Amino acid sequence: MPMDAREIESMIREALPDATVEIRDLAGDGDHYAATVVSAAFKGKSRVQQHQMVYGALQGRMGGVLHALALTTGVPQD
Repeated sequence: MPMDAREIESMIREALPDATVEIRDLAGDGDHYAATVVSAAFKGKSRVQQHQMVYGALQGRMGGVLHALALTTGVPQD
């Protein structure tokens, strides 16, 4: 069963409460999404570490319930 974009956003916001999250369904099938996540928690972290934090927020659903997630991450611009 595919994940809903709202569920993905909710899980990311739960793990990264300050995050600005934008989710886009790329194929209209509920399996292929793109996410842009901006959070102060990413400051000083490599891009790989930032992505790992987002994948961690999805609690093991990546690659199973959630087939594909193209990620763009960053820190807020002051």
